[in-house]
Amino acid sequence: MLAISRFRTTDPGFLAQADEVVHWWSQREGCLSLEVVQNLDDQELWAIVGRWASVGAYRRSFNGYDAKLLLTPLLSRAIDEPSAYLPPDELGANLPRIS
Repeated sequence: MLAISRFRTTDPGFLAQADEVVHWWSQREGCLSLEVVQNLDDQELWAIVGRWASVGAYRRSFNGYDAKLLLTPLLSRAIDEPSAYLPPDELGANLPRIS
C-alpha cells in the first residue's frame, strides 16, 4: 500500500518536524519505507511518501498516544485529499463513501 500526504508550506521548521515524524513512523510495524520529498518545480510543495505492508498496518500506525502526539500536529497541515493507494487488482470495486 502506498500513502502520500502532501503539504504546501514555507515554514522553515517544516522539514525538521517532518523528519521527526518520519523517523518515529518508519519504526511502526508494517512500514516498508517512508521519506520526506520536496517538489522539483514548486519549492513550497512537500510530501511524505510511505510504503506499507498492508492497509491494516497503515491504519494501525495511527493508534496510541505517541502516534496522536507526533502525527496529528503535522498531518493536520496536510492538503485535504485522499492519501492511500493500492494497485487496482488489490483494490476491487472502489465505491465512494456515503456520508
